[in-house]
Order: sequence, then structure tokens, then C-alpha cells
Amino acid sequence: MAFNGVKSYYDILEVSASADNAEIKSAYRKLARKYHPDVNKSPEAIDLFKQITIAYETLSDESKRHQYDIINGIFKTTFPQSECPEPRKSTKSDNRDIKSCNAQDISKTRYNDENKNAKTDNKKNKKRISPLMAFRYWCARFKKHRQERNNKKPQKGQDITTDITISPDEVMTGSQRILNIRTTVTCEKCFGHKFTNGDKCSECGGKGVITDTKKIKLTIPKGVKDGAKLRLKGAGASGKNGGPNGDVYVKIRVEIKTQVHFDKLNIYYNVPITPFEAALGEEITIPAFDGTIKLKLPKNTTSGQKFRLAKQGLKKNGKIGDLIVTVTIEIPQDLSDDEVKLYEQLKNISSVNVRKNFGYGS
Repeated sequence: MAFNGVKSYYDILEVSASADNAEIKSAYRKLARKYHPDVNKSPEAIDLFKQITIAYETLSDESKRHQYDIINGIFKTTFPQSECPEPRKSTKSDNRDIKSCNAQDISKTRYNDENKNAKTDNKKNKKRISPLMAFRYWCARFKKHRQERNNKKPQKGQDITTDITISPDEVMTGSQRILNIRTTVTCEKCFGHKFTNGDKCSECGGKGVITDTKKIKLTIPKGVKDGAKLRLKGAGASGKNGGPNGDVYVKIRVEIKTQVHFDKLNIYYNVPITPFEAALGEEITIPAFDGTIKLKLPKNTTSGQKFRLAKQGLKKNGKIGDLIVTVTIEIPQDLSDDEVKLYEQLKNISSVNVRKNFGYGS
């Protein structure tokens, strides 16, 4: 039926090119029941079931069928039946045998008429086909053949990308998150072919895939950087034709806090201190990569002064960063009466002018 000798959709469904929709549907249901992978466990059943479904999807749609017939050179022409000449009445004087018009003669006449008309139609069609039409025809055939070939190849499922925001504490200590990922999986009832027994699949609604939500456990490693991508292999959409599943890529965003930020493996930490801690040089506690550390402030520490604590930063690949602490002197908002009196006494006894070198202009 097809120009290139490949088994046509009519041959696959075991119907003639002139079959109507009812015959095509009946043939599909019969073959689908016979070769459905749930029933037929032979190795070639899945491939045969796919071919049967594709053939039915094409031939059951009037516009697709018409286009398929044109591309594959299938011409349906109805020819008038040859009328059988009436036999001559025998007479006594005529002893010759009268040849009757039997079924064989009618069949031979039809065959000759069909051959003659088909050749005439082919000649007309050849005359009508321009080089541009021929070029488009072969391009369409090549494209169709390539699509059919690619559709049978194992294909990897779609990758999924999502973002999450983590706190600076999670950067320093690491953590675990549960992600809800919406993805598509191949329908297990129709195997992605959208139809079962000639009708739309009731499970997927004729889509061939089902949308599902997966719960995935994500481990956030210590020292992960802002903008880093974590890969969860095989957690994406299902593959096709036995292909592998896609992957999930999680992009990390670190929550911005004024007191903590990161630069490579170094941690920069802004720490508030009281006036007496700055003046007297107290020991303060600072959160670090592993637990807490002690920082001894020198006497007369100034606001904005920086202290570098070596090897107290992030750890990665055998390397350790530093912790850089910037102190800021802050006055408590709610001073007690005794504290206010002490500040007044300090004011009365202080002789230092902290603005003596402060001026305006250039």
C-alpha cells in the first residue's frame, strides 16, 4: 500500500484502505486486546501495541487519515460494475452454445477496468505534481520517518529545577529539607498511548501522562554557597520507552542577614557589644562553625573594630576559612535608674573630648 514497501497502517490493523470508521475501531479493539502488554507477555507485544495504537490514532481521525493516504500514495476510487450482456435466446435453428456471463467474467472485467482507470488516474496525478510538490512530499515523508524512529528510542525524562532559601545557620551546620516536586509520569494504564480499547484512557484523560507530587529528601551540606546547584539524580520526570528518569536541580539561596554574610570560606559576623565591654575589655561568646568560641576584647575597643579568628570559618575540601568579627557598640534601650545615675557620674568625672579633632569643611 505504501510506496516504500513499509507496512502501512491499514496492514497493521488488518483492514482494507476502503474500511470505514466502524471497521477500523472494531479491528483496533480486537488487536489491542490481543497484544496489550498486560495480556500478551511476548517481547514484541509492547512494540506491536504501540504500532497498533499509532495506526488507530491516525486512521480514526478523518483529516489525519486523508493526509496519510496522500503521503503514502493510497488512492480510493470506486468503479462502476460492468454490466453483463443479456444472453441471446436460443432457437431451434441455432445449435451453438451460448456463453453465459459468469462470476469469473465479471471479476475479470472489473480487474481490467480498475487497472485501466488506476493507470489513467496515476498519469493525471503525475502530470499535476510539480517539482515543488514532489520536494515537499519527500520532505514530509523523511520528517515522518525520523519522528517515528525517534519516538521508539529510549528518551530521558525531563529535568526539573527549583529554588530554596536557607538560613546562615544552615550554611554553617548543614541541614535536611523535604521538597514537594510536581512532575509527570507515564500513565500505567495506556502506557502513554492515550487510548485503551479505542477510547480515551480513563486514567489520564487521553494525555498519556499523569501529574504527580513527589516528596524528596534533600541533604544540604555544610558550607554550601549562595547560588550553588544541588543535583538529585533520577528524581525528575519519568523516561520514555525505557529511558532514564530526569534529574532535579535545586538552586540554593542564602537568606540575607545584616549580622552574617559569607565570602568564599570566610564568615563575616557583626556583633553588638556594650559600652562597658568595649571600655573594660570583656570576654564575649560568638557562634562559630562548630558550636561557639570565646573572643577576648582588648580595653578601649572602638565601634567598627575588626577581629580575625583563624580557621573558624567554613570547611570544604580540606580547607578552612576564617571568622571575621566586627564589633559595634550599642547602648541598651531600657536603662535602669541605677544605670542612668552611673552614666551621669561618668559624665561628671570624664575629661575626654572625643570630638576635639572633628570639624567641618575641607
